[in-house]
Amino acid sequence: MKMRTIGVAVAIPEPYGSELQGHRESFGDSLAASIPTHITLLPPTPVAAGDLSHVEKHLRKVAEAQCSFEIHLRGTGTFYPVSPVVFVSVALGISDCERVEAAVRSGPLARELHFPYHPHVTIAHDLPQDLLERAFDELAGYDVRFTVWGFSLYEHGADGVWRPRCDFTFGRPPQPPEPHGLCV
Repeated sequence: MKMRTIGVAVAIPEPYGSELQGHRESFGDSLAASIPTHITLLPPTPVAAGDLSHVEKHLRKVAEAQCSFEIHLRGTGTFYPVSPVVFVSVALGISDCERVEAAVRSGPLARELHFPYHPHVTIAHDLPQDLLERAFDELAGYDVRFTVWGFSLYEHGADGVWRPRCDFTFGRPPQPPEPHGLCV
């Protein structure tokens, strides 16, 4: 049975997504170019290729039951020493992300997590301590707000790049600025 690795995430809209990706690249994070800037709702999860239509149906149902919400990204945080990660913090929208994450991670996508869910935007991962500290300090004053219109299903390619497979729009959202392609 052919397996695919998927993830579900809130894409960080432009210009913020590219801006944060540029910062991640400037810190020397080798994963920056292969992972779009996002807030994870479902971490990398293997699924049988034949189950993808069932997964998409589940995600469509989840999205239809949700409403758009505001995200405020402000300041930095870290999971160090548990994990060598520096992130931009979600200051507003945490409970909304938690609600959507729980709904996504149900039904055919039910799975245990290795760590408690904590919405964030990674800006540095698996780097030397001095670079993690630089990332933490340089983005400590980061402060942006945007409306979350829905979420995207991503697939991990054989080349190691995460690509959007389709978008799932919330029940009463604003229109996304540049959708990746809605699943029907």
